[in-house]
Order: sequence, then structure tokens, then C-alpha cells
Amino acid sequence: MLKIKYTVVSLSAALVLTSCVAKQPYDREVLGVNENVFRTDRIAVDSSSIATVSWREIFTDPLLQNHIQKGLDNNLDIRIALQNISIAESYLKQRKAAYQPTLSVGPSYTFQTQSLNTQMGQIAGGTRRYINVLGLAGDVSWDADLWGRLKAEQKAQLAAYLGNVAAHREVKTDLVAAIASAYYQLLTFDEQKRIINETIALRNKNLETTRALKESGILTEVAVQQSEALVFNAQALLLDIDVQISILENTISLLMGEPSQSIARSSIRQQQMPASFPLGYSASLLSNRGDVMQAEARLIQAYELTDAARAEFYPSLRISGSTGLQSIELDKFFSINSIFATVVGSLVQPVLNQRQIRTNYEVSLYNRQIAYLNFRKSLLNAGKEVSDALKVYETQDQFIALKQKEVAAYRNSVNYSQELVNYGMANYLEVLNSSVNALNAELNISNAQYTKLRSAVELYQALGGGWR
Repeated sequence: MLKIKYTVVSLSAALVLTSCVAKQPYDREVLGVNENVFRTDRIAVDSSSIATVSWREIFTDPLLQNHIQKGLDNNLDIRIALQNISIAESYLKQRKAAYQPTLSVGPSYTFQTQSLNTQMGQIAGGTRRYINVLGLAGDVSWDADLWGRLKAEQKAQLAAYLGNVAAHREVKTDLVAAIASAYYQLLTFDEQKRIINETIALRNKNLETTRALKESGILTEVAVQQSEALVFNAQALLLDIDVQISILENTISLLMGEPSQSIARSSIRQQQMPASFPLGYSASLLSNRGDVMQAEARLIQAYELTDAARAEFYPSLRISGSTGLQSIELDKFFSINSIFATVVGSLVQPVLNQRQIRTNYEVSLYNRQIAYLNFRKSLLNAGKEVSDALKVYETQDQFIALKQKEVAAYRNSVNYSQELVNYGMANYLEVLNSSVNALNAELNISNAQYTKLRSAVELYQALGGGWR
């Protein structure tokens, strides 16, 4: 007997050691996820990232801050993400309770009468008997987590919970960036509307001049019609801008979780951005970007589920028992003789189960590899987004300066060509071309100013800012 016990204990110890050695814990450094993924000409990597700065310090416009706060309070996507967190938290609590035994208590009633045509019926003398059995029992069972399956499943559920928390952060980051970008686009449309209104006034004045020159015989009706066409063109642009403003206000209202309405705003010239955007190390993306954190949480979950699947190969120890009262007579139900008890311990080793355990384990390995590839993809994509936004942000000032010189040149061209036309020394077509080019150049400057603001928002978003 002692020899058998010794053999069982030795075998169990060997299996435990084998299980422990076979586990492969998640390790960032082993997977090599901390390498640099930023494309930048900076000599040294920043020690800190601007992603850790609150969005209120980035977007200092009080009206914009109010819109962002409304969005964070009312946006439906954020509220859905919070519900998903609550669901994951409930599952996590359930996994933590898996170590506890299961207990059920309840009364029972059994009515029984045997067939008279059976051997038992004949033994009873061919007389039918009726048996009523009353019972009150409690059943308890407990799984001994010998190989860490329950622990691995709990860790996997914890990773799923953290993934939902990261998803909530990602929604907040995206929402802050979306509202800020839409707000700056709205200010850009306001600026372009101002430019077009000034252009319409100028072109109306030029139209009056053209009509006067026609009456004096310097120009023809063709020039008058071309001047009118320029006025109509600018008026059409103004109408399109008004439509775009209305649509954008509806979009911002939706982001704030409110019905479509007019959006309070300042002007594009009042907006300021930080003088520099510290990037931090690439590893900071792992703690700032919601999508990267979520992808890593899924990878951790896949590692733990692989350990849980591996534990299915080993024997499971289950202890169960039941106790209570049972009697065929109601007046003797609470007698000490009515007490019964059963305790069962079982150690079950899977042998043949239609390859289900092997398949589950293999699938868990494939899923772990998929989770790793998705994690790598999210990290590389984050690095690309940072590099793209940084390049646009750093070059936009030079682009705006060149465009401002272009506008100045076109304005001078309009003035000079108009003077030459007044004296009959130039074709009016030159005035028209210069006017169109000047308007387009001014609109391009406003677009470039918006592009700079948008790239700053995208850089802040790409670094993982906005959810704090």
C-alpha cells in the first residue's frame, strides 16, 4: 500500500515538474518589441513623451475644451466601451471564484412503485407497493488546480479585462482627436469664407471698373462677361463652404452625443500648438497607445490560454460529496437515522477523447502566433503614424512661408495687370488669371494652416495622448 502511494506521489511530482518546465511565460524582451519604430532625424530620443500630457494642455481653446469634455461625457462609443469593461469585469470575478467549491442545496421528492412482472415484484409477493421518499440534500464539489489550468484561465480573463480598458482608452484618444480635427477644419472653413467674401467684394469692384472701361472703349463686352463669371464663381465657392460648415457642425454634434446644432467657435488665428512634440522612446507606445495595449493584452491572453490548454493533458483531481436527510416517512424525516453522506474523490487521466485536447492545444498555439503578429503589426503601424505626422508637422511652416510669398506675388500681379489694362497696355485675361491664382493661393494657405494643426493632433493621437 505504501509502495503504491509512493508511486502515485512520484508520478504526480514528475507531472508537475514537466508541466512547469513546459510553460512559456510572456516576455516583451524575448519577443523583441522594444526596438525603435520611429523614423526621425533627431539626434537623441526624447526621455519623455507628450502623450503623457493632458489634452487640456494641448488644446487650450476654451470652446474646444468644452466640446471635447461634452464628447467624453456623452459620446455613445465611449459609453459602449464602458459597458464592455463592466462585462469583462464580471467575467473576471467569475474566474476568480473558480477556485471555490460549488455548493447546491435543495429538497427532493421521489415516488416509486415497481413492476409486478419483474423478479423484484415477484419477491414482493405480487403485491404492488408505493414508496414515497422525502429528501433534503446538499451537494459540494471542488476541482484541485494541480496543473494551473484555473490560474491560467484567470490570468487570461484578466488580460481580456485589461484589453477592454485599453479599448476604452483608444476610443477616448480617437474621440479627442476627431473633435479637435473637426473643430480646426471648421475654423479653416470660417477663414476661407472670409477670404471668399473679400474676394467677392474685390471682384465686384473690378466688375464695375470693367464696365466703365467698356463704356470708354478700352475693353469689350467679353471682358465684362468674364468679370461677372469670376463673381459667380466666388459666390458658388461661398455657397459650397456654407454647406461644408453645416455638415461639419452636424458631425461635431454627433461626436458630442448631441442633436445637430450650431457649434460655438473662435478663429483659426487664435489657435496655438506646443513648440515641440517630444516623442519619447518607442516603448512608451506600449503604455500610451490604446490599440497597442489592447493588442498586447490579447497576446498575453493567448499565452495564458495556451497554458490552460496544455494543462488538459494531465489528470484532473475532483472531490465531490453530498449530505442531507432522506426518509420514506415524514414523522421520521428529522431523525438522526435519516442522515446520509457521500464523499467521492476521482483522479481522471484523459486517454482517448477524439483528439479534442490535442486539437485545442494546437489551435491555441496558432492563435498565440496570430496574436503576436497582430501585436507586431499594431506596433509598426503606430510607428508609421508617428513618423508620418511628425514629417508633416515639421515641414508645414516652410510650406506656409512659401505659399505666403506666392500670395504676395499674385496680389502684385493682379494690381499690376489691372493698371496695365486701365491704360490699354495688357489683355484683361491676365487680370482674370492673376485673380483666380491669388484666390487659390490664399485658400491653399488656410488649408496649409489647417494641415499643420491636424498633423499636430494626429501626432498627439499617434503617440497615444488624449485619454488622460
